[in-house]
Amino acid sequence: MYICGLNKIKNMRAVEFKSKIIDNRIIIPRKVRQELVAEKDKNVRIVVFVKDSDVYDERAYRQMAKSQFLKGYADSDSIYDL
Repeated sequence: MYICGLNKIKNMRAVEFKSKIIDNRIIIPRKVRQELVAEKDKNVRIVVFVKDSDVYDERAYRQMAKSQFLKGYADSDSIYDL
C-alpha cells in the first residue's frame, strides 16, 4: 500500500509513499515510478523514516552508554566507590 502526496518546496516536489528496504534498496511503488518518469536523471533528496523499534535496541544502547561512561573512569575516581 502506498500513500502519495505532492507538495512544492523551493522548486521541489515531494512524493511520499510507504515502502520496504530489501537488500539495501528502497522499493518504489509502480504508481509512484510512473509519476517520476519525467524526473529521470535529476537530483533528488531522500528522507527515510523508520520505526524506533526497528533501529533502537535497548541492550545495545545500555552497553554503549556503559562503555562510554567507563572510558572516563580513572583510578583516582576509586575514592568515590563504596
